[in-house]
Amino acid sequence: MTAPSAIGPAVRRVPASTFILLAAWVVASLEGYDLAVYGVTVPAILGDPSLGIDKAEAGTIGSLVGIGMLVGAALAGALVHRTGPRRLLLAGTTVFTVGMAVCAVAGGVPSFGAGRLVVGLGLGVVLPTINAFVADLSRPDRRSRNVALIMSGYAAGALLSPLLGTALLPDVSYRWLYVIGVLPVFVALPLVLRLPESPFHLSRTGRTTEARAVEERLGLAPSDVAPTSDPGRWLGLGSLLTGGLAVSTVLFWAMSFCGLLLVFGISTWLPSIMQAAGFSLGSALLQTAAMWLGVGFGAIVGGRVADALGAKRVVVVAFLVGTLSLIAMSTRPPTPVMFVLMFISGFGFIGSQILGNAFIVTRYPDAVRGNGLAWALSVGRFGAIVGPSLGAFVLASGAGVEWAFYAFAGPALLGAVAAGAVPRVRAVTA
Repeated sequence: MTAPSAIGPAVRRVPASTFILLAAWVVASLEGYDLAVYGVTVPAILGDPSLGIDKAEAGTIGSLVGIGMLVGAALAGALVHRTGPRRLLLAGTTVFTVGMAVCAVAGGVPSFGAGRLVVGLGLGVVLPTINAFVADLSRPDRRSRNVALIMSGYAAGALLSPLLGTALLPDVSYRWLYVIGVLPVFVALPLVLRLPESPFHLSRTGRTTEARAVEERLGLAPSDVAPTSDPGRWLGLGSLLTGGLAVSTVLFWAMSFCGLLLVFGISTWLPSIMQAAGFSLGSALLQTAAMWLGVGFGAIVGGRVADALGAKRVVVVAFLVGTLSLIAMSTRPPTPVMFVLMFISGFGFIGSQILGNAFIVTRYPDAVRGNGLAWALSVGRFGAIVGPSLGAFVLASGAGVEWAFYAFAGPALLGAVAAGAVPRVRAVTA
């Protein structure tokens, strides 16, 4: 599946397609952990007098991750044609690991906020890049399921955060959860170093012989991307906002805004919302774990359904599931019912964004897939900035806890509308 030199001797006996998905899954799991760990540790951080963080500041720090991801995704969109996705994966993974290390030793609001900003910068580079990269290395009939499969690693990493929080907090310092997020990078980076480059990037940069070798090993059809020295007008935006791609691009931006508002708002505040609803910290963290378990299950099943029925339908359904789940949870049902709702809602809260990424990479033409997803996620990061602040505003306002659920149900419904309105691409712009 890769050029002969792309995979080292220790792993050559592993089928190349399996190795690529495994390496991408590991990187995605680090992303999920690093994103979710903040929401898990917010209750402990609010109780740490050495940091002196209140709810408003916690919401601001949560939004800093979104700001970092906005910048990182924009950089990915602008640079992916120049550097190739493999180099961006290496750089982004290193950056978000450095941010986690800063958080582990932070002594106050500025340093902790800076650490989360750096985490966001690295995540912003890696998230669109790894989705587009896996799509580049997948057959067209398997793109949705492969993207969703590696993003189940994102859910697995995020699931680990509340499970570790339940086991360690409050007896062990929350800082150890950030230290744990640093260690796996020593496994992830060697795996990324063994990955092949995208055949589309190789063809675009004139390395057609290498591109054909990768495609032959993967069983892919030869790419029709012509060599060019032009990395894309307007930092890669020119090809996305002209011709038949403009309407789809704007709707993808709106869909990503709503999806990332849900991802960041809920991952930051869900344990605190559940505590406000009367659940203990342990129960709130376990319910959060149930949600992330639902994310992983929904991503894997949803990816297969998307390949069979189309990603658009699955994304619309996911957003609607999130809307209805939020409304149902606002009624404060019994604990067993809440666990079931949390499991189902994971497909709607986070699965809508994961499958939305698969929708984007399967709808854009091959030549603009990478920067199309990167720019959708970059613009969508405004939702990641709004989400944590929205949750902080509702919780600090004194309004009933049900309004925290309502506040996120609206964007979920708007996301379904935006996804449903995306037209078929009628033009291919190189």
